[in-house]
Amino acid sequence: MRHKRVVVLGGGISGYGSAILAKKQGFDTFLSDAGTIAPRYRERLDEWGVEYEEGRHTMELILSATEVIKSPGIPDKAPVVVALRERGIPVISEMEFACRYMGKAKTICITGSNGKTSTTSLIYKIMRDSGARVSLGGNIGESFAYSVATGEYDWYVLELSSFQLDGMIRFKADIAVLLNITPDHLDRYDYCFQNYVDSKMRITQNQNSQDYFIYSADDTTICAELSKRNVRSRELPFMAHAAVASAAGDAYLDDDGHFTASVGASIIEIDCDKMKIKGLHNAYNAMAAALAALAAGVEPSCVERSIYEFSPIEHRLEPAGVANGVTYINDSKATNVDSVWYALQSMTSPTVLIMGGTDKGSSYEPLFDLVREKVHTIVCMGLDNKRIIDSFEGVVPTIISTSSLDEAMRASVAAAREGDTVLLSPACASFDLFRNYEERGRLFKAWVKDNLLDTK
Repeated sequence: MRHKRVVVLGGGISGYGSAILAKKQGFDTFLSDAGTIAPRYRERLDEWGVEYEEGRHTMELILSATEVIKSPGIPDKAPVVVALRERGIPVISEMEFACRYMGKAKTICITGSNGKTSTTSLIYKIMRDSGARVSLGGNIGESFAYSVATGEYDWYVLELSSFQLDGMIRFKADIAVLLNITPDHLDRYDYCFQNYVDSKMRITQNQNSQDYFIYSADDTTICAELSKRNVRSRELPFMAHAAVASAAGDAYLDDDGHFTASVGASIIEIDCDKMKIKGLHNAYNAMAAALAALAAGVEPSCVERSIYEFSPIEHRLEPAGVANGVTYINDSKATNVDSVWYALQSMTSPTVLIMGGTDKGSSYEPLFDLVREKVHTIVCMGLDNKRIIDSFEGVVPTIISTSSLDEAMRASVAAAREGDTVLLSPACASFDLFRNYEERGRLFKAWVKDNLLDTK
């Protein structure tokens, strides 16, 4: 058998880490990126002696692979992926590749349509505070593969998107967390919600009776799927409305805003009013994180302390300042309808809502009642605002179409009255005007600071 040749598609954080791990394992390694590789990743590839190309895909070099690691941002319908599959060359994810070399370490894997980053960050904080050797990776933090290549850890806490789950075959989560399933990324799933659901449910793939599956018992989609599937792991449901008993443990939020989480004999009680992260969605996230940490064996007192200490993450309902009696909130990470629903639910003052970007194909109808109740103006910020305008016509008194951040911000300032909130919660991806949602959020905050907060 010829020497194994690993080709990595994509030179972002997932790709460079995969290439370095492949090189460390002694494989003939080649990385190909049709775009530009960031200087910091090029430096590390050079340091490890990885051969790579950018600005093109040289098919002769790619099709010579015995196995290909595809970055999650590259769709299965991309011509290079189609060509590989036609040749029968295996195409896997960074997660599938890296898990082969992680030794005795265990994984806590978090997925869901919303709340992944907050929950993953909270679990990571709890584990780190407990003294465990823990790495943060997947959709946030360092590349999982790079951490496997360069560090020694007991636990990997991994935020997993549906795209990352799609490329997994033998990968197994020791502790799996499924927060919710609502329509998202339907453009990548042939506009079929069940295809997306099936992708999310892969978080339970390969689990056995020694593993844990943490899920929202309030999510009707998850519960319907569980009734059809044979999940072998120990179930740990969390809920505020449902009543689901589990022998392994559970978490329940009562009407007074307190939740109790238990796994076996380990029990904690949390007063949500004392948490720094607010809102029902964050109560769900904290319950899921508490169950994951207790399942991992963290002492209850450590779990409680870390939850109370945890601060909101950037770009998720992040205060950006108050000017002329108007509060500005950066929720740029709300790239789907369900995230915006939770954001609007937490609004306590009349709201100017900034929406728009690259549409994902989901219906905006779930937002209609909250928009009628709380929003007096929608400012569309995108290159094509027609779908939002058509959807909300008659739902909200005023809709303003803009095609740049500056134009959107000026329209929002003009529409806002003293006591109002201007909420950037787009319900769309950012790629029409920005590199990513982080850039969109940073520019929003910078505009508020430079044009409103620094003025005399």
